[in-house]
Amino acid sequence: MKALIAMSGGVDSSLAAKLMSDNGFECIGCTMKLYNNEDAGIERSRTCCSLDDVEDARSVAYKLGMPFYVFNFSEDFRNTVIRKFIESYKKGITPNPCIDCNRHMKFDKLYERARTLGCDYIVTGHYARIEKEGGKYVLKKALDESKDQSYVLYSLTQEQLAHTLFPLGMLRKTDVRAIAEQSGFVNAAKPDSQDICFVPNGDYTQVIKLNSEKEFTTGNFVDARGNILGKHKGIIHYTLGQRKGLGISSSAPLYVCKICPESGDIVLGNGEDLLGKEANVGDFSWIGGEMPKGTFRCKAKIRYRQPEQWATATTMGENNVHITFDEPQRAITPGQAAVLYDGETVLGGGVISL
Repeated sequence: MKALIAMSGGVDSSLAAKLMSDNGFECIGCTMKLYNNEDAGIERSRTCCSLDDVEDARSVAYKLGMPFYVFNFSEDFRNTVIRKFIESYKKGITPNPCIDCNRHMKFDKLYERARTLGCDYIVTGHYARIEKEGGKYVLKKALDESKDQSYVLYSLTQEQLAHTLFPLGMLRKTDVRAIAEQSGFVNAAKPDSQDICFVPNGDYTQVIKLNSEKEFTTGNFVDARGNILGKHKGIIHYTLGQRKGLGISSSAPLYVCKICPESGDIVLGNGEDLLGKEANVGDFSWIGGEMPKGTFRCKAKIRYRQPEQWATATTMGENNVHITFDEPQRAITPGQAAVLYDGETVLGGGVISL
């Protein structure tokens, strides 16, 4: 069997490559080049951190005796991920580019490349599990729930699940680093990436400005009654639930409760103003390929690091779901993903709408 290993340069994908090689697969290692220096606000003359990642991945592939390639997907990434990222912030929406990258790059463009190379599987270092139950593939949470990444994989189809392997799904992160160190990998102790890949310095507004011709004007901070509280720097600088960096003096903490792109106003309120129990979710993908009918109980997750919460879900047409939580949730944010779970199993997910 032949497998294409997506290698980011980190320890997780490197160990995934080793495990596949140890299990007798004919492996090809690859790294996706997703952006240029200019897209990320890095001077052309500087060495981008992603080049170091490529060399780390190449080193591991060489050590394992497998061929290694770099695939240039930067144009596709710019059109499908960076552009959506920019347009979302212009509309006062907070996107999740990692989900879009998995959907459009790893399991679309790279999947096509794998088929061209005659590979039977795509392999990544994600912490999640794929199992077959009742004739269908199911996506489940990883054994190490502190590293579980099933939330960002909800859009996988039955076809993609049938040709994808997650070797780390039954391992803990501590085990992964220990095995990598025993194997002599250069990246065994390499820290996990915390930033969006094309925002290496954490300043996402710089990326938006560099890739947009529009000038972003200032506007008003207002309260729920429309009273002006002060001036803000432009709506691209803020997201729902934000407290820091507002520059507003107040006797009690203030939070961003609503962003109004039409007027340019940003509504501030207290912590209770952020609470809500309902969410409309569109562009919904069902892992099993079929939409459940009517109303059903499940758990729902509305951000990556949040534990799932009990809720009632109601299907509203093929690609829309209405979620009612048992308990109020803080900052249900348009543009973020809502993912539904039945125990360890991912039912599906979509994008929270306004």
